[in-house]
Amino acid sequence: MTELRLEGVTFDYPDGTRALDGIDLRIEPGAALALIGANGSGKTTLARHLDGLLRPTSGRVLLDGEDTTKMRVAHLARSVGLCFQLPDRQIFASNVRDEVEFGPRHQGFDTEDAFARTTAALERVGMADQLGTHPDDLGETRRKLLTIASVLAMETPVVVLDEPTTGLDARGVELVRNIIGDLTGEGRSVVGISHDMRFVAQTFDQVAVLDGGQITLAGTPEGVFAEASWPALRAAGLEPPPASLTGARLGLGSTPTEESLVAALVARA
Repeated sequence: MTELRLEGVTFDYPDGTRALDGIDLRIEPGAALALIGANGSGKTTLARHLDGLLRPTSGRVLLDGEDTTKMRVAHLARSVGLCFQLPDRQIFASNVRDEVEFGPRHQGFDTEDAFARTTAALERVGMADQLGTHPDDLGETRRKLLTIASVLAMETPVVVLDEPTTGLDARGVELVRNIIGDLTGEGRSVVGISHDMRFVAQTFDQVAVLDGGQITLAGTPEGVFAEASWPALRAAGLEPPPASLTGARLGLGSTPTEESLVAALVARA
C-alpha cells in the first residue's frame, strides 16, 4: 500500500501569500485523516500537493519515499485521487457513464475493465441506474456523489475528499461515511477536508488542525476535541462537536461522538 509524507512543506502563491508554512505530515496506508480549519487556513492547498496539482516552494512531498516533484501529475493520479469541493469544477462529460469512465480509460484500462470499474463505483454511491443521465439533470446531492464515484472508479490507494458532505442530506452523509470506512478497511488511505466537526469525529481516526498554513494540533478525535484542546481549536476558528461540549459539561471526559457520549453516560450509571 501507499504512504504519503510531507516534510517541511512550504508553499507561496505568485502574489507572495504563504499558504503553507513548514508542514510535516505522514499519511499511512489505511489511515482516515481529516484536515480541519477555517477558510484560508491551507487545507485545500495542502490537499492539492498530494496529487501534484501544486508543488512545494520548499520542502518535499514523498510518495512511498520518492519525491513527487520528479513525477508527472498523470503518474501521481494513479496513486492519489482528488474529489473537488464543487462538482461544477470537476464534472465535464455529457452523461454519467462517460464522467466516471474517464479516469479508468486514461489510466490505460480497456473498455471492459473501465466499464466494470465505472459500474462498481456507481453502485457504491447508489447511482448504478444513472449511466445515461446527463449530469445537469441530477440534483445537488447526486452531482456530489457523481464526483466521488469518478474518483472511486480510479481505485487509487489514496483518496482525497474536499468537503465530501457539502449539499448532502443525512442519508448522503451516512453513505459517504460508509464509503470512507470501506476504503480504509481495504487498506486505502482517505484524506478528508470538512467543516462538519460532527462528521469528522464520527468518521476519521486522525485529525489535523490547520491555522495560518501550519498544523497547530493533531491527534485522534478524542484528543483533538478534548476540553484541553479547545483553546487551540477556537484559535483556529473552530468549535468542538456538540457531543464534546455536552460531555465536558457533564464531567464525562472527552466524548467527541454521540456514541462515546452515550457510552460514558452508561458507564457512569
